[in-house]
Amino acid sequence: MEESPTKTTNSQEIKLSECRQALPQILAVCVKNMLLLVFGMSLGFPTILIPAVSGSDPIETITMGENSISWIGSINLICVPLGCLISGYITHTIGRKMTMQIVNIPFLMAWLLFHYSTEVWHIFVASCMTGLSGGLLEAPVLTYVAEITQPHLRGMLSTTSTMSVVIGILSQFILGTFFSWRTVTFINCAIPIISFTSLIFIPETPVWLITKNRYDEAKRSIAWLRGWTTIDNIENEFQELYKHNMKTKENVCTKNSLAKKLQTVKLFAKRNFIRPYLLIMLGFFLGHFNGNTPFQAYAIKIFKAMKAPLSEYYSTVLMGLVQLLGCILSVTLISFLGKRVINFISLFASGICFLIIGTYAHLNNINYMTEPVVVNATTNEYPHRWISVTFLVGSAFFTYLGIKILPWILIGELFSNEIRATASGLSAGMGYVIGFLANKLFQDMVATFSLPGVFWFYGCVGIVGTVVLHFVLPETEGKSLFEITEHFDGGTKLRKSVRRKRTFEGNVNKAFESNENGKVESNL
Repeated sequence: MEESPTKTTNSQEIKLSECRQALPQILAVCVKNMLLLVFGMSLGFPTILIPAVSGSDPIETITMGENSISWIGSINLICVPLGCLISGYITHTIGRKMTMQIVNIPFLMAWLLFHYSTEVWHIFVASCMTGLSGGLLEAPVLTYVAEITQPHLRGMLSTTSTMSVVIGILSQFILGTFFSWRTVTFINCAIPIISFTSLIFIPETPVWLITKNRYDEAKRSIAWLRGWTTIDNIENEFQELYKHNMKTKENVCTKNSLAKKLQTVKLFAKRNFIRPYLLIMLGFFLGHFNGNTPFQAYAIKIFKAMKAPLSEYYSTVLMGLVQLLGCILSVTLISFLGKRVINFISLFASGICFLIIGTYAHLNNINYMTEPVVVNATTNEYPHRWISVTFLVGSAFFTYLGIKILPWILIGELFSNEIRATASGLSAGMGYVIGFLANKLFQDMVATFSLPGVFWFYGCVGIVGTVVLHFVLPETEGKSLFEITEHFDGGTKLRKSVRRKRTFEGNVNKAFESNENGKVESNL
């Protein structure tokens, strides 16, 4: 029977300002986001690589045919789920921080391989490496932010993950405008090096350290994350985390290794895995099949087919900018509106946008993306052309305001501690599979239902999805991980209102508060 670590007598806790408590958590998340910035760069890089290897550049030594080029933008996405399969195991074994550091190494190797590539297979191998690395980072980055942040900060800081990926994508568009693709890859090498180095200075999550019986390190981690305070000042929070970990160990403790493995497998058959997993899969489905994922992939063709008043290339850049704006507003608003309201707005508004776009395409007889361009077309031939670009760009904005980000936040919040790392990797992998299907089926859907029909389908997904989320999505903003786990385990139900940070009287550690039933719990 493992004894509880010695509890330090603490007669008076130091009261720290909210700013001081929040700052180390923000810094740690920013360092973590450097890795997501690298991943975003790998997603945006094919956009500048494809034109260069298509044969139009006379000084380029690598030239690809259409079939080979079609794989450049997809082979990395196919490899992401493969990395996700082992991401959870590695994260649980060696820790969140160490895993994030290691993932920077294959990213760096991939950029160097891109830069010095002389054969087509070099490009494919480097693309596979970026995809596998992207899969490997899913579990550690998602569990890290969930396990180090307080509830009132968790939602806001979780949304910065998608924002970092979008910034990474945009960085490739900007760099590709001024430099050759080989120069861009050399510039990209700097980011994994900075990320690896920065990760040295932030702590491992206290949750993982406690599971490995590294109690002194766990205390120092909590003290660092709660405003660089003293160990005595976080003793209550540490004890609560320790008790929760002991309860988890008792649930999975068995007499022999085989029974232990079987017991671990059984954890994934319990309702506290199945219910969160299904909710996250619903979030991924709504986020990909509300139309924005295939729209982003085929943006240039769609803008051209819709006879947008702006150049299709300028329209695509505008789309990327409003996606970033949506992420920024999501970070700002989620703490006030909560996840439920902001995602209702996101899904409903994007659905309305696609319904309007579908109606516009139908009225103007724009049925496919391959229609011949009309020479000497008059401005009256496609009246109100601003409608197409306005609502297409609007759909991108509203998608990234909420529903595109929601499942990634939920992955880090909904699963219980004993399965969080593995379940996060599994969920993320399936999320990429759903995204792949959304892109893969798009052209077949257009051929079957026409472009207006597909847009109407996306609009209906948004409207119906809003109604479904109203009944199945709990409000987790401001709630502790323990309360969320208890909700999905069939215990106390979460209220549908946002819990904002309470004001405490006296010298009380603000990282430690009571839940809706009056029970005192850690804020992790």
